[in-house]
Amino acid sequence: MTTALAPMIPVVPMTPRRSATASQTSGTRYRTPGVQRVLVADDQASVRGTLRRLLTADDIQVIEAGDGPGALVACQTLLPDLVLLDAQMPGCDGYEVCRQLKNEAATALIPVVLVTGDGSLEDRMRGFEVGADDFYVKPFEARELLARVRAALRQKKLTDTLEAAESVLFSMARIVEARDADTEGHCGRLSVLAEKLAWRLRLPASLRVALRRAGILHDIGKVVVPDAVLLKRGPLSDNEWRIMREHAAAGERICAPLRTFADVLPIIRHHHERRDGSGYPDRLGGDEIPIGARVLQVVDVFDALTMPRPYKTAMAPEKALEVMEDEVRRGWWDPAVFAEFTSMTMEGA
Repeated sequence: MTTALAPMIPVVPMTPRRSATASQTSGTRYRTPGVQRVLVADDQASVRGTLRRLLTADDIQVIEAGDGPGALVACQTLLPDLVLLDAQMPGCDGYEVCRQLKNEAATALIPVVLVTGDGSLEDRMRGFEVGADDFYVKPFEARELLARVRAALRQKKLTDTLEAAESVLFSMARIVEARDADTEGHCGRLSVLAEKLAWRLRLPASLRVALRRAGILHDIGKVVVPDAVLLKRGPLSDNEWRIMREHAAAGERICAPLRTFADVLPIIRHHHERRDGSGYPDRLGGDEIPIGARVLQVVDVFDALTMPRPYKTAMAPEKALEVMEDEVRRGWWDPAVFAEFTSMTMEGA
């Protein structure tokens, strides 16, 4: 049993058919381009050795850890594409390691296969409850295990592709925001405030993630708005307002190809609606407006009021809340969402 872990987990060299680089043999974080790698975490060296030989023979790079803390360090520093995790390690067992990995944004999308000698329903349910993606019972059948590993690695490649597409959209949103120096930092502030408010409202985890994303992406549709309109210092004409209002629907269209953004799209499209039906683009009213959009619009308006602009000074938070309370009475914002936001703001949360 391994009781201590060196500061850096060694990366096991590839089989002779693929030449090993110095980075592989020295245990640095760098990987061979195009080669996926698997973390094998088990307190029994013989099991790690069996899995290492099986995987490296299939041109998979292997990282080893002999205990739970070592597995966490390896995942956090080396970001493997898959974790084969012994469920029954002493101390910090595989269930706890899996739970921690799935609760951290940087490692949540790494597939975890819990490996155990006990295939009881109770153990399987416990594994899935902590977020395990699959469950494998010892002893190993080589072909079946490899098939499961390959399937999980294919899914990880797809996930990485989707993450890359998301990164492009986030970068695009930052570029759009940078066009107007007066709104610098607006999207980041909304992302944080909207997620905090969602926590306070006890909204589902999926919606909290959607609000964090929507805070960054809600104005991405302004890419279709010409600078002459977006950066105009004076009042907008009726036609210019028509152009400006197109950004909400345009933002939805830009993000629509990503199926993982299904919860984000309604927030982007409807964050300028009002409960009295006077908003845009669809003039929704009351609870027709998705709850995510009702959350984002409250923090959006508050940020606009409390930040300076060339045409106005920044309001104190208390004054901004007074203005928004009047708008609630006029039927613009959700009273329950605004009440919770007011409490959060006054508490300094």
